[in-house]
Amino acid sequence: MHDDKEAHHRDVILDSVNEGVFTVDSQWRITAFNRAAEQITGIMRSDAIGKACCDVFHADICEKACALRQTFDTGRPIVNATAHIVTNQGRRVPIRISTAILRDRRGRVIGGVETFQDLSQVEELQKELESRYTFEDIVGRSDAMMQVFKVLPQIAESSSTVLIEGPSGTGKELFARAIHNLSPRAKHRFVAVNCAALPDTLLESELFGHKAGAFTDARRDKAGRFEMADGGTIFLDEIGDISQAMQTRLLRVLQNHVIEPLGAVRPKTVDIRVLAATNKDLAGLVKSGAFRQDLYYRIRVIHLVLPMLRQRREDIPLLIDHFVKKYNRLQGKDIAGVSVEVVSRLMEHDFPGNVRELENIIEQAFVLCRGGMIEMHHLPPELRSETLARRDTGGPVNLKSMERQFIRQTLKYHNGNRREAAKDLGIDVSTLYRKIKSLGIEVPETDGRSRRN
Repeated sequence: MHDDKEAHHRDVILDSVNEGVFTVDSQWRITAFNRAAEQITGIMRSDAIGKACCDVFHADICEKACALRQTFDTGRPIVNATAHIVTNQGRRVPIRISTAILRDRRGRVIGGVETFQDLSQVEELQKELESRYTFEDIVGRSDAMMQVFKVLPQIAESSSTVLIEGPSGTGKELFARAIHNLSPRAKHRFVAVNCAALPDTLLESELFGHKAGAFTDARRDKAGRFEMADGGTIFLDEIGDISQAMQTRLLRVLQNHVIEPLGAVRPKTVDIRVLAATNKDLAGLVKSGAFRQDLYYRIRVIHLVLPMLRQRREDIPLLIDHFVKKYNRLQGKDIAGVSVEVVSRLMEHDFPGNVRELENIIEQAFVLCRGGMIEMHHLPPELRSETLARRDTGGPVNLKSMERQFIRQTLKYHNGNRREAAKDLGIDVSTLYRKIKSLGIEVPETDGRSRRN
């Protein structure tokens, strides 16, 4: 009778918890199963008690990576692991798991406890956010990026040449592919050429092709990239690095839409759209005489300037989430995300390598992180500065808390100067004021000076 009363009190307590909770004995038989667990799994407590937990949950980690088994083996709890279970109705449900060992009054291990949370709604919200803030694999929610997203379809519909300018790592080729994919030429080829990767002699053959016998090793005809892109789009990356002689040949192609393969007798007409990109100041190169002015204006019919990552810090949490999903998929892992401390540190970083640098940081962290969440010790050494990093508060973070954190950090960086902070965040000052109010952010006292001064 005493045991029944104790079990009843235990069930009442567990039923008051919003997360699913179950306990097992040393033989993996379920000894307690709360109401939230019933609701998430669709299995009644009476049907679960006494059964092996793997027969109840049918989780993807049951066979090889059981969280409770790891806890039993190591003696250490697991926090915020992720998995999928199959409900009684056959529905696959994403869950977040935490585990711990149960001991009796003498300290002997008598079983284990696992709590789990249904992440279905979180996944749906993330999918909705992705659809709102993802454009042809380009991720962004800042005002700067939304403005670019707004004009991309119009640019794509045009047949005009586009010059995409931006620092290294800002994703110039991604934008070029987006323009092609949205254009009437989408059914034809997108051909990319890195103009800085080849010397003039090889670049000429690569772009325009050659006929057999045109030079010593030319044993057969070879089509150039312009010919391969016929009907589609050619993307000339790092166009600021080509020589004056190559600039002259390229200008002729853009003016007449004809190419002359090396060794050919007759020119060949091509139907192509040209997209060009550079991380250099082409206007400055024109003034210094290093780049032809007539070619500059020929490729700069439409001008698209991409912002640096530090100019759109608002996008950093979204990009982190995007890359975590990407490398989970590519590496077959199940990393839950990054800690609050990591997000805070990344939001403080200036990212001279822009989005590419952020992706490299996350990829490296995936190599070092075996499971759970990415923590500070998974980051490159130069990002682990104790003076900048705070202690990890643990647990998952949502986009709202990330947004609050990086706005607070940006304001702190600029000594409370709202105008400079808004510029770095890539939003209007009025938008920043609204966010400060809605997110309940305490603004540091300002002395009117910015870190830029």
